[in-house]
Amino acid sequence: MAGDPRRWQIGLVGYGEVGRILAEDLRQQDIKVSAYDIKLGEQGAPLREHAAKFGVTLAPSHAELTAKSDFIISAVTASQAVPVAKACASAINQGTWFLDFNSASPGAKQRAAALIDGADGRYVEGAVMTSVPPYRIKVPLLLGGPGARELEPLLNAIGFAAKVASDKLGVSSAVKMCRSIMIKGLEAMVIESFTTARAYGVEDAVLASLTETFPAINWEKQGAYFFQRVIEHGRRRAEEVREVAETVREAGLTPWSAQGTAERQAWVADLADEGLFGPKGTREFARSADWRTEADRILAKINRAK
Repeated sequence: MAGDPRRWQIGLVGYGEVGRILAEDLRQQDIKVSAYDIKLGEQGAPLREHAAKFGVTLAPSHAELTAKSDFIISAVTASQAVPVAKACASAINQGTWFLDFNSASPGAKQRAAALIDGADGRYVEGAVMTSVPPYRIKVPLLLGGPGARELEPLLNAIGFAAKVASDKLGVSSAVKMCRSIMIKGLEAMVIESFTTARAYGVEDAVLASLTETFPAINWEKQGAYFFQRVIEHGRRRAEEVREVAETVREAGLTPWSAQGTAERQAWVADLADEGLFGPKGTREFARSADWRTEADRILAKINRAK
């Protein structure tokens, strides 16, 4: 495997929003990038167009991508973290780095690590600590595992903002999961609270009260942002919060809050799939500057169903 990370052949498993952002920033440095995504079949036209635009090679399978890569980044939905590790383990070359970028529980990360390390790859867990789009490749990233300290400078040399959290697997993902109880839960609570307040016509009083209690937060803007992000990414968020719930269970607690958050996120995702917030794939989808627009759509659907 090439020692200089700028000479690596990087393989991206998952070519969604995160994968495409990483691909763009790596290609700007003339680093070779390949990608594989299960959606490259019938739904793959936009992905192929993006790959052609940025010079990303698309692989036909996990195995072919893995066999040709010096460094692999798994950036898929939370439920696929272990299956992807299993698929890549069958073809990984000895010593190849495998960075698990996924929002999975500590237990899932440990199972994925066993698969990769058992095939003579080098597994490192990565916990992405905030939304990727504003930061892009420099999103704060916590690393964990026996190889984390060796991988850290290599990642940072190609633009990442990685920091080692622990040499022990599961610590980085535990930080991420516990944070998500709060952040994803707050998203779900804002949607539930604001939509209910809108139904009763008391949204202005509610926002005024929130501003008095938490004056550092612009609740109008935060509300619009939360509605937008959940409408656009609720499916992925729901899967992540189910992993959060599993993390809570692994600690011996019943995940009442996380379970409710997952249900609310998935509920919004279902509405988005139905086209309630506009056609997906267009500029109009999930781009309202006023959360009231989206709340009114939800309420109109609820009233129609009565």
